[in-house]
Amino acid sequence: MRLLERMRKEWFMMGIVLAIAGAKLEPSIGVNGGPLKPEITVSYIAVATIFFNSGLSLKTEELTSALVHIKLHLFIQIFTLAFFPATIWLFLQLLSITPINEWLLKGLQTVGCMPPPVSSAVILTKAVGGNEAAAIFNSAFGSFLATQDCCQEQTWKHEKPKHNFWHVRGMQASL
Repeated sequence: MRLLERMRKEWFMMGIVLAIAGAKLEPSIGVNGGPLKPEITVSYIAVATIFFNSGLSLKTEELTSALVHIKLHLFIQIFTLAFFPATIWLFLQLLSITPINEWLLKGLQTVGCMPPPVSSAVILTKAVGGNEAAAIFNSAFGSFLATQDCCQEQTWKHEKPKHNFWHVRGMQASL
């Protein structure tokens, strides 16, 4: 009986372990074009489901009260879209004098400029008992700002999107 209670309590962790074990035993199920179609299910269905579930669990009052925390939102957006990319840029300047592969540095540069994934920000905030409404707002708004920034920069110049995200953010730095 005690084991069954523990399994009910830790159902998510057990599901993760089972998914990893299943992927190890039969990896062809989860590849692009495989039966699970991760290029569709992960990109569209999973993110939409997370937002839908979060939206169902939030009260309207919680969401509206989260919107008025302007200082919180300003801090999160500045940290995510300015401070963190600038810190990564400084770190990359140090790494550029080492013999590390140039493409690894460019990949780190790209990831450093991207906003955090919406789904993980919401799930992790909910898991630690944080302000889920603020997490949803800031994740969606930060992704919107980053996308708009990238798209507008390229639209104004009538260029194809570049791979140098520092240029897109206006930092004009490259390795």
